[in-house]
Amino acid sequence: MGRIRRWGVTVFAALLLVCGIALIWCAVIVIRGPVYRHLLTGLVGSLLALAGLWIEPRTRGAPPEPTTRRRRLRKVPRLIRVSLPRVVFAASLLALVISLGRVAVLSGRPDPPGQPLSGPGGAVYEHAAVRVTRVGRGAEKAWIFEPAEPAVETAPVILFLHGWSLWGPNAYRRWIEHLARRGNIVIYPKYQASLLSLPTRMTANAATGVRHALTRLGEVDHITPDLDRVAAVGHSLGGVIAVNLTANAVELDVPQARALMCVQPGDPSHARFGRTLAKVDLQFKMILSDCSTIPPGTLVLVVVSDRDRVVQDVTGRIIWDGIRHLPAAERDYVTVVSDYHGYPRLKAVHLMAAAPARHSIVDWTKAGTDALDYCGTWKLFDGLTDAAFYGRNRQYALGNTPEQRHMGKWSDGTPVKELEVMEK
Repeated sequence: MGRIRRWGVTVFAALLLVCGIALIWCAVIVIRGPVYRHLLTGLVGSLLALAGLWIEPRTRGAPPEPTTRRRRLRKVPRLIRVSLPRVVFAASLLALVISLGRVAVLSGRPDPPGQPLSGPGGAVYEHAAVRVTRVGRGAEKAWIFEPAEPAVETAPVILFLHGWSLWGPNAYRRWIEHLARRGNIVIYPKYQASLLSLPTRMTANAATGVRHALTRLGEVDHITPDLDRVAAVGHSLGGVIAVNLTANAVELDVPQARALMCVQPGDPSHARFGRTLAKVDLQFKMILSDCSTIPPGTLVLVVVSDRDRVVQDVTGRIIWDGIRHLPAAERDYVTVVSDYHGYPRLKAVHLMAAAPARHSIVDWTKAGTDALDYCGTWKLFDGLTDAAFYGRNRQYALGNTPEQRHMGKWSDGTPVKELEVMEK
């Protein structure tokens, strides 16, 4: 029993050290969002510092009366018994100082623009609620998001394809609800059962999930999908699958999309880990279809970003070269540019398109839903679908217009860096 307790104290001290180091890493590298996160980091640092003092035995003054805890601590090696708690205390104190310092420095910076009051990407919605339904199983599962309050008889369909490992809709929940409350049915195929799912099966899984969702929507208690008004949007790996569904709609037995937007598209063979696995032929060969089969009349946006270190723009360039058969007026290649003028910073990283629900772990990887969403991906896709479905708001999505490039203004009146648009 004594040996078990001794090892328990040792493990506890080691965990404190790991937590202290991880805390500094979080404070300096990961946590880039609102000020409350830095305050939370400081609070956790203070608690760890107190824990470090609690485990450290007294080393000055008269020796205390022997206790059971003292006897156990004396059996622990001196390095762990004395040094580690002090390291934890110092690391936690440093994390606290860093957090409070960042709060003091960043609290006076200009605020980024919020969501526009109207227009594409704006906060004016036709519906007050969203109804959610799940269909299918495993990798063939899909979520259906229907506009509600008020109910409608028919609505356009959006095929929303997620990025690698983000198979739950919470990672994009705010964007999905934005689309549904604008009056669209959003179908979110899971297509990936686990991290071990083969990329070569994912397009077929997504198509099966879409068919399951359309079958459920054919029942009497659901909104009738308008299959003449269908659009596809995908992020990262989902951008590739969105292209595949659009280019092979007949073969896959899915509705033909009239609008397509791939955000930071990344074929598995082009991502960092995929390039390594492809060299040893572990089912990570390119799955992107022939883009030249995308039918004329489809409006297409390829969106990349300047701080994407995961897939960069390799797949985006391949898609862009593959759709040159489409008229220049019906396609654009857009680069989202980071802007650090104020705080929170607008950093166009690979998870830029994520719009997580509250309390989602994805929310800790970016500064929540920000101007890169409202004035970037949301605005572009709203304008693209409005142009394809209703013949309006085309200037917000295509043509290298001021409306398309505009990203709002910081609270001090400084314009956010505009989108960079390439048409040819």
